[in-house]
Amino acid sequence: MGCNVEKIREDFPILKRKIQGKPLIYFDNTATSQKPKQVIEAINNFYREKNANIHRGVHLLSQEASELYEEAHIKVAKFIKADKWREIIFVRNTTEAINLVAYSLGLWKLKEGDEIITTVMEHHSNIVPWYLISKIRKLKVKVVGVTSEGKLKKDELEQKINNRTRIVAVTHVSNFLGTINDVKEICEIAHEHGALALIDAAQSVPHMEINVKDMNCDFLVFSGHKMLGPTGIGVLYGRRDVLDEMNPFLGGGDMISSVHYEKEEFKINWNELPWKFEAGTPNIAGGVGLSAAIDYLEKIGMDNVRKHEKELTSYALERMEEELEKTVIYGPRNVEERGGIISFNIEGLSPHETALLLDEQGIAVRSGFHCAQPLHELKEVKAVSGSTRASFYLYNTKDEIDKFIEVLKQIEKLT
Repeated sequence: MGCNVEKIREDFPILKRKIQGKPLIYFDNTATSQKPKQVIEAINNFYREKNANIHRGVHLLSQEASELYEEAHIKVAKFIKADKWREIIFVRNTTEAINLVAYSLGLWKLKEGDEIITTVMEHHSNIVPWYLISKIRKLKVKVVGVTSEGKLKKDELEQKINNRTRIVAVTHVSNFLGTINDVKEICEIAHEHGALALIDAAQSVPHMEINVKDMNCDFLVFSGHKMLGPTGIGVLYGRRDVLDEMNPFLGGGDMISSVHYEKEEFKINWNELPWKFEAGTPNIAGGVGLSAAIDYLEKIGMDNVRKHEKELTSYALERMEEELEKTVIYGPRNVEERGGIISFNIEGLSPHETALLLDEQGIAVRSGFHCAQPLHELKEVKAVSGSTRASFYLYNTKDEIDKFIEVLKQIEKLT
């Protein structure tokens, strides 16, 4: 299929909508992507024809629902090049996946004085869980900084890691700066010191080819809603040998193989992977929708998605730097080192004011700290009031960027 953008756009009903009387230009893809009709129809079809609970019934509908849900795990495993589909755990989102690892490891495996390394570049979801578990278990959290170019200080990582480090938790792509980190090298550094590596891939899995075996990470987490899928479905990939040694984060139905009451106490045996970590009735329709989203992306080809986004980002950066006089742009300038994310500020305006003025012209962007407040406030970055963020995906066009630049020029004249 390739990136035939005009043909792709026909699959997204919402792109036909008008905002403030203007054609919608959707540049908030980092927060969530739009959904093609193929995903919408797959979810509708499940509820219309195959809705039933999984793993609990011998009747046909239950068997069909179970098969669809398990096939979704298999499809995700192939998509990120995992060895085994049982290494794929469905959760609600990236945030829940990180919390699952933090509490399953933190409460059962980590000891007082153990250390966790994360970075100032992280989304709050890869900061707060480690902070919480560190207070419960008396752990030490170390933070790696960034350069003025928005790149991770890997030399600082090498200085701070030691034989007490148990987990290194790092984002693959910054949702503010767009920086692409060399996570394969980071995983190698972690393993050299006997630590586990968790990669937040919420901003990479939807946009580029991912191979967890080549990356050699222990955990990889991402969300379905950022990759054309529905909300409420996310993924935790974990190496099977590591998952086998972990205790569940949530308890309830389907995550046990048996519960007995003997001699005035319960005897509980965990279910096999991945169900050990999927307590209760899961988001079955979400799994179906995610499966359809992967089908759509694979038809286009992730290399084509990445190529298209690089072209858009390069075009937008070049025009913004040449034609805008009062706009500050954050993050690396080399598109090989950044995703399809451009965060910026216009002098004299708050990020929210800029976003509202863009919205008046039908252009949807994000404004604020993007759940990355420590990075904004860093002296090397200096965006203490937040930023306005435009982010691109496979259905965006250069014509939309032209309109975006034209509106930004008009906004600059107001300051």
